[in-house]
Amino acid sequence: MSDELNDLYQDIILDHHRRPRNRGQLENPSAKGEGFNPLCGDELTVFLKMDGDKIADVKFIGQGCAISQASASLMTQRVKGKFVPEAREAIADIKSLLLGENEAPIEVEERVGDVIALKGVRKFPARVKCATLAWHALEAALAGSGKVTTE
Repeated sequence: MSDELNDLYQDIILDHHRRPRNRGQLENPSAKGEGFNPLCGDELTVFLKMDGDKIADVKFIGQGCAISQASASLMTQRVKGKFVPEAREAIADIKSLLLGENEAPIEVEERVGDVIALKGVRKFPARVKCATLAWHALEAALAGSGKVTTE
């Protein structure tokens, strides 16, 4: 990856950490997922307001490192206004991007939008759990299972 691309990705992560989008709690959420990363102490709660099979609104609260907070912000932007199957596809894409044994296919990289900024985390296995925490919490909220851990 070029230095310019690394710089752009780092800028996106820092921007979402400093100015997270969709931070806050939804009143009377339709679903909620809580995630905890015991390795570094990151904690997130994702709130969903559903309109049928569509994620009408999504917010998160929590504390953690810059990567976990930026990932949560990016995740909310990626799934807000999407239908559940699209949100599940986004979850699968992030898992392919960060957890797959091989590089994610180019079509996955093209679909993820700004979430591609997290790709560099793949080089640091301990930080992958930080980057995927919000996505696991989203998955738990969609499944109605409530709480998840990255362990």
